[in-house]
Amino acid sequence: MAVTETPGIVALVLAAGAGTYLWRALGVALSGRINPAGAIFTWVGCVAYAMIAGLVSRLILIPGGTLAGSALEHRLLACAAGLIAYYLAKRNLFVGVGVGVAALMALTAGGG
Repeated sequence: MAVTETPGIVALVLAAGAGTYLWRALGVALSGRINPAGAIFTWVGCVAYAMIAGLVSRLILIPGGTLAGSALEHRLLACAAGLIAYYLAKRNLFVGVGVGVAALMALTAGGG
């Protein structure tokens, strides 16, 4: 399929790119005028943390897909192991997530 045969797809890709870069350019233009310690940034940070907490809670308490086949106790223990590892590794997110995943895999594979 040649590019000339699909002008609609090309136009769609260009429009999506323009929309993406428009918001990026606006962010660059406004970044010098926004106070990162201001009320708006504090609110946005709180909303972001609340969304992450809600998603993690849902994954642990009401999982879907393959995760639903694991026991609640396993998910809770893996979460606790990940949090402990995160803090012991001086707040290293990679270590916390890795330990949590490894713990869930070990608990699920071991059956207990």
